[in-house]
Amino acid sequence: MPELVLRGGRVVDATGERVADVLVRDGLVVAVGEGLEAATTLDASGCVVAPGLVDLHAHLREPGDEDAETIETGARAAALGGYTAVLAMPNTTPPLDDGAVVASVLATGARAACEVASSGCITKGRRGEELAPMGELHGLGVRVFTDDGACVADAGVMRRALEYARSLPGAVVAQHAEDPALAGRGSMHEGEWSSRLGIRGRPAEAETVVVARDLLLAERVGARIHFLHLSTARAVELVREARTRGVAVTAEVAPHHLTLTDAHCATFDPAFKVHPPLRTRTDVEALRAGLADGTIDAIATDHAPHRAEDKERPFEEAPPGMLGLETTLALVLTELVEPGVLDLRQALAALSWRPAAIAGLAGQGGPIEPGNPANLCVFDPAATWEVEPARLASRARNTPFAGWKLAGRVRHTLLRGEPVVLDGEARR
Repeated sequence: MPELVLRGGRVVDATGERVADVLVRDGLVVAVGEGLEAATTLDASGCVVAPGLVDLHAHLREPGDEDAETIETGARAAALGGYTAVLAMPNTTPPLDDGAVVASVLATGARAACEVASSGCITKGRRGEELAPMGELHGLGVRVFTDDGACVADAGVMRRALEYARSLPGAVVAQHAEDPALAGRGSMHEGEWSSRLGIRGRPAEAETVVVARDLLLAERVGARIHFLHLSTARAVELVREARTRGVAVTAEVAPHHLTLTDAHCATFDPAFKVHPPLRTRTDVEALRAGLADGTIDAIATDHAPHRAEDKERPFEEAPPGMLGLETTLALVLTELVEPGVLDLRQALAALSWRPAAIAGLAGQGGPIEPGNPANLCVFDPAATWEVEPARLASRARNTPFAGWKLAGRVRHTLLRGEPVVLDGEARR
């Protein structure tokens, strides 16, 4: 491992902020202070030095859909976005409901540009019927169980999953809260814009009825529940109220639900199709308020790459999902920090140490202090850039933010002390 010093950055972590050098040796932070020297110096002047970002929700597509993304390319995109850890979602082919498949993902991820943790399915085949071998997957290191991309609609199955997870140290059940009977074959938010455009809608109630049900189940069982990509104002209210009752609930929101509305679907551009769908301005404001007051714990990318030929189909036929790993930090800085919705430490908490705690990723998101792993992100909050899909590291190009001018660019990313991004260029 190289010895290096990050020179003159604004160090921001859960303990506060200060201007200091950070000395790294043998994969660890060994000193934080002034005038530190090392064989290699990385300039951090004008930059923020933070714990590496942690993504709770990344679709890396491997195994089964490597034409859209691989663990290698997804991890490279993550590192360029400042992430030192991502949680791979289970809707692969085959799904992550089997120990051998999970072990393969972890082995491939061990060589990648960021730490790749694996989720595990709640149910076999993500069919919502029979529990997956959660104990076996937990033994491999899985801590987050989800059928993401599909809701566990059967209340009895969900209760059994919560009861089982309660017996597994550190385990959390993460729900994709969209009742399939209500969401149906809808392609966007059900409301004024879906009526105008003649597109079948997915009502907000598809989310809120599942959130309400699962909060009651988690309270009854005494288990941890995490809600993926919340999108509605009412869901935020439900989580906030449950917290007052002592329910062990956490929640995440995706950057597109913080920055886009259903009105963007008026172009019929499938880049704006996502599940749960883009909602109303009222929902966006409620999600932002939930982040600011701590009701929502984390910002997760929901990075969902697709082959161009699939995403370029007509709006109602195209698969849902959009890229997020390389744009999320800059979107948060531009759309939330700069206008004062969040301060920088609130933003970094939602992007780094809170998601690390939810996923149980030891060594990620920790304070930048001697003895801790050097999983670090260095970014220039003033650097501006334009989102150009062809220049993204992902194999896919399906971003709704093409042409957006953003502030905030990653300069260096260190994984266990090794620069995997140096001066904005990927090294792995």
